[in-house]
Amino acid sequence: MNKIKCECGHINPEGTVLCEACGKPIEGNQHIDGNDGNKLLNMRYDGTARRSQTYNKSIVDRIWSFFSSVKVGVWLIVIALVASMIGTIFPQQIYIPEDAVSRDPAIFYEDRYGILGLIYYQLGFHNLYSSWWYILLIALIGISLVICSLDRFVPLYKALKRQKAQRHETFLNRQRLYSETENVSKQDIETVQDNLKKARYKVRNENGHILAEKGRFSRWGPYVNHIGLIIILIAAILRSTPLMYTDEYVWVREGEQIVIPGTNSKYYIENKDFIMETHDEDDERFTQAIQQEGVVPSNFQTDVIIYQAGDTAVAGAETELQPILEDSIQMNKPAKFDRYTLYQSGYQVNEFHNMTFKIHETEDTDETSLGSFTIDLTNPESVYELDNGFRVMIDQYYPDYFMDDNGIPASETNYPRNPAFVLMVYPPDSDNPEVSFLGIGKNIDATGENEFKLAIEDFEMRDVSGLTLRVDNTLWFFSIGAAIFMIGVIQGMYWQHRRIWIHPKGNGLLIAAHANKNWFGLNKDIEKSIENTSINMVKDQQELE
Repeated sequence: MNKIKCECGHINPEGTVLCEACGKPIEGNQHIDGNDGNKLLNMRYDGTARRSQTYNKSIVDRIWSFFSSVKVGVWLIVIALVASMIGTIFPQQIYIPEDAVSRDPAIFYEDRYGILGLIYYQLGFHNLYSSWWYILLIALIGISLVICSLDRFVPLYKALKRQKAQRHETFLNRQRLYSETENVSKQDIETVQDNLKKARYKVRNENGHILAEKGRFSRWGPYVNHIGLIIILIAAILRSTPLMYTDEYVWVREGEQIVIPGTNSKYYIENKDFIMETHDEDDERFTQAIQQEGVVPSNFQTDVIIYQAGDTAVAGAETELQPILEDSIQMNKPAKFDRYTLYQSGYQVNEFHNMTFKIHETEDTDETSLGSFTIDLTNPESVYELDNGFRVMIDQYYPDYFMDDNGIPASETNYPRNPAFVLMVYPPDSDNPEVSFLGIGKNIDATGENEFKLAIEDFEMRDVSGLTLRVDNTLWFFSIGAAIFMIGVIQGMYWQHRRIWIHPKGNGLLIAAHANKNWFGLNKDIEKSIENTSINMVKDQQELE
């Protein structure tokens, strides 16, 4: 590493633009901060030697220089923003509606959005925010912020911490605010020092050379911002891990007790009752909505019991459940237990629970039952054996029956909203089945020669509640990161780093001043400090140019 010795005797690191001791511009390095051909010095980093501007030999140096570039950081952020916007064009995989034809993304996106949905899926945008390349992009932004901060903060901190009051004359006359006075009394100098102290400047006098400074902490505002952003980025990455974030959707039917997904089978939920209240049909506020939708819910809630599974001492033994919470889940009133939160997110009223069919002779106009059987529509058996020797086999089951464009029976969803069946009826002591198609309002004899006929004898319906289970342990990280970021914003926005140098020259003195912002305020401070003295007011050399 080549050291640079200034005429003041100070040894500066390679890449220094302004001498760390006296501020004299180092010849041959002025292009680094863009001082070539400019009267005024670039004081953004006080002319310190930054690694990214100095070394470019090893692979580490090149990587450091690449990520320390503000342009690189901005482009990474732009790419992340564009990618994030693309991810909102269609729902992400975890938000595929429960009532979709299929929750398989390979089917859903093309079925719902056509060719654009197919392209969206094939490019992997359906799972964008947890994809490896998106997480890598977020990580690269974090790396860029860390390197940018270290590359600038450390040298700047060292330069400001050990800055001297005595500065080279060239450093002073190349500041934006500058003045020269030929004759000044000691009393005037003391007056200026006292006035600056009253203005809350920290004044340092070194052999007649004066440095008045205040608001240095505002220079660290952008770096505090970076710390906040880095914490937020870490939270975004942690959000992709199940340990820190869970978002599960579950349908729970009335009277049903199931394990809650995403809890490692530790918790169960029982739907005791689903309640839906609607607005009055005569309420003028909802007339249009009622005409369009039929009913407008004013409240829908699920009365639930949450159970915790106990430790099973014997393998294969039935799990003991201990009730830990009984609550009513409403919109904007979730149920909370352990670290989990359950939200009321949807509902399905009047879903078929089971259907009872009877067998009778086709020619019997009274339809006298020869036997009956009941099908559990959420868990149907394949074969039903009747006591009178009849045997019924389910050949096809369509939970949510409809006819597709080709006239072929299909199921729109997996939920029993419009159940239909192709049933094979085996009479006693016969291996030749009779085929029937049954559904709501449908009873078709496939051959027209069936001796026996099936009919719907009874059915039960129940409501289904859609609940969202959410665990978000990253909110604290986001909150802390956002708070730190705002502290940095306030720190850099409402305070300014102001410095005033007073340099004796013969019987007079030179005054130079610099601020990172709010030059008008600095002007006013100088004007008040030299009031009632013979010292000349500084001039703005940028305006003179």
